[in-house]
Amino acid sequence: MKKKFKNGDFSEKKIKKTDIYKMKVIYRLNYVCFLLILGILFFSCVSMPIGEKETCSRHLTAKGIKSAQQLTDFFLSVNNTKSEKEIKELAFLYIREAKDEGINSDCAFVQMCLETGFLRFGNLVTPEMHNYCGLGAIDSANPGLWFPSAEIGVRAHIQHLQAYATTQSVSLKKELVDPRYSWVHKTKYAETIFDLAGQWATDPKYGEKLDSLLTKLEEY
Repeated sequence: MKKKFKNGDFSEKKIKKTDIYKMKVIYRLNYVCFLLILGILFFSCVSMPIGEKETCSRHLTAKGIKSAQQLTDFFLSVNNTKSEKEIKELAFLYIREAKDEGINSDCAFVQMCLETGFLRFGNLVTPEMHNYCGLGAIDSANPGLWFPSAEIGVRAHIQHLQAYATTQSVSLKKELVDPRYSWVHKTKYAETIFDLAGQWATDPKYGEKLDSLLTKLEEY
């Protein structure tokens, strides 16, 4: 028969006071640890930048970071007269063609926006030419090159950028469609968008204009 202690406990052994003290200490330590972890998490969340913008590289052979939807949203924020479907298809082409040739799709896309006035055109080049970077556009006698489709027009643009951004030791992955490629590949070189000023265009602020557009693109 179990022995009954004065406090009414029928267990085989009394719980020692030291055991109770140890349990209280462990409980308090656990509680303190919990508060410390909670505090660390709180201050981490406060100090962590929320919604920090991704930085687009200005190097022509860097990897573009913006998706087709982000490129589309950026474009439509300036010219909303174009359909989202049309611009997204064009953005997909730029991402794919740029990836194939190792070119920065973000830089190429904003250059298209600059060269065409966000597809408003209005100068020598017209929409049906599928010329997205002013290739061969000099004067009324030489309004620019024609390409059979948007796909080929984008490919020609990417190939022209690749001609600037690489040395002759780097070959194209796809069939050549840019008639001016070989001469540029031999005589021109540009690592960043800023190096295009005075080479791609005579405008000394050409690189700054591209940089401004990339800064705006970073908001999307």
